[in-house]
Amino acid sequence: MNKEEGFVDVTWGKVWYRRVKGAAETAPLLVLHGGPGGSCYPLQRLDKLANGPDGRMVVYYDQLGAGRSKGPTDQALWNLDRYVEELGQVRERLGLDEVHILGHSWGTTLLASYLLTKPAGVKSAIFSSPCLSAPRWAKDQERLLKQLPEETQETIARCEADGTTNSEEYKQAMQVFAKNFVCRIEISAEEREATSKLGNLEVYNTMWGPSEFCVTGNLKEFDCTPKLHEIEVPSLFLCGRYDEATPESTSYFSSIVPGSKLHIFEKSAHSPYREQPEEYREVVAGFLDEAELAVK
Repeated sequence: MNKEEGFVDVTWGKVWYRRVKGAAETAPLLVLHGGPGGSCYPLQRLDKLANGPDGRMVVYYDQLGAGRSKGPTDQALWNLDRYVEELGQVRERLGLDEVHILGHSWGTTLLASYLLTKPAGVKSAIFSSPCLSAPRWAKDQERLLKQLPEETQETIARCEADGTTNSEEYKQAMQVFAKNFVCRIEISAEEREATSKLGNLEVYNTMWGPSEFCVTGNLKEFDCTPKLHEIEVPSLFLCGRYDEATPESTSYFSSIVPGSKLHIFEKSAHSPYREQPEEYREVVAGFLDEAELAVK
């Protein structure tokens, strides 16, 4: 597998990227990781899309403020508009004139916002476990929290009311939530360590909040659903049956985007690329091949 990694300069710092080259002469797939403040590390399971005679190039990058990228340190720059501009600059620096884009979780927030600027050369879009309305997300989490043990619910409510979301008991309650709705399989110690080391909780807290289900950051009012009908590229929506990006909301978002497709992974929560990796890659690869034909 032919891999390349390095840095490209953007206005606010240096962006780390990784490119896995495939044999086929097809448009590459650019991957937008979750977060905010996450990294592309766990999504590198998509490397296998580059395998074989029909493999396509897969390109990843760590968004500024986290992962292996350097900068910015100014919290005022941790906002959606700047990340949209950063994405455009990354595409330009890496020569991704024609490209498919896959966003996961917060990456779908970034992807939808970018597409609504009407960029040229985007051949298709994949919204994996989408977050396209923060208010709707918050309501979904309220419903999911009610499925947890009463003791866990009480701990979460009390810690959020008291402002003790840094406490050990709150972290343990978050783990219960995560086991149900984020990832239902055991993650290796190596991946847990790497993900933790590469993540930046300061970015996450600034833009989102103290947890998946407590939205207090500058994305709190984000809602692009009134404009989703303006997305014109072939689109695929993905989520897990037990996803915190619920099947109901994912289906709703898909219904607004003209001609979009929907796939639900029956054994997954918010990490189908981890929980059902072979099916995830198969669905993504099939959609990309169809999208190539559709836009010729």
